Amino acid sequence: MKTISIINLKGGVAKTISSVNIGHILAAAHGFKVLLIDNDKQGNASKILNRHDYSHKGTADIMTERRTELKEIIQQTDYEGLDIITANMNLLKANLEVLLDQQRPQQTRFKKALEQAQREYDYCIIDNAPDINISTINALVAADDVLVPVTIDDFALDGLAELKEQIDNTKEDLNPNLRFCGCFVTQYDRTNDADIQGKEFFKTLEYPVFETCIRKTPKMKPSTFAREPILLYSSRCAASYDYKSLVEEYLKM
Repeated sequence: MKTISIINLKGGVAKTISSVNIGHILAAAHGFKVLLIDNDKQGNASKILNRHDYSHKGTADIMTERRTELKEIIQQTDYEGLDIITANMNLLKANLEVLLDQQRPQQTRFKKALEQAQREYDYCIIDNAPDINISTINALVAADDVLVPVTIDDFALDGLAELKEQIDNTKEDLNPNLRFCGCFVTQYDRTNDADIQGKEFFKTLEYPVFETCIRKTPKMKPSTFAREPILLYSSRCAASYDYKSLVEEYLKM
């Protein structure tokens, strides 16, 4: 199983939408078995996939339980090949509890739990909060690859240096196999000079950048209200084509 962490310290860059749609495309278009982990206390990935439920165990339990039975936490979604571990506000309390727990390692709890899923899934996608906390550090320690969605605006670079430093530190100290695959531009308007120039500017920086951009489309927002991946909600819209291209670009790396 290959584990992908999708993260950016800046909010509003389509981390959750990208996580859900990349996971769904890997399952629906490529036939892979995919596990999506919602690692954000807001639980938006869980909401999009209609599994936001305080009565069911989720990511918070991976962080706090000593002997996690992953099969008791994983839920099937309505989409073949795509399962989820959900999150809610309990994750906020769980992160605080972990920081106070000095009896066992704090940074490797995801990695240890996911050992149970290695033979069950081809890919694990972790949708992370716009923060560096103990559960996002766990996500980096457990990951093979990191993908960073970015938008082109005045604040596009906010937090990227700090995130790159955290990735480098995690690679050096805890996960030598961690790979920063690159940034990919979301909400891209190819008729807008600022977006075009912004993407070219990104290529001059130290961060790797995917060729594929996810174009801005009026279909994306209603797809979240419909609680459907974009490939099902509007298979012919620009974002559907772009997310498929992004997955194909990643798979060729």
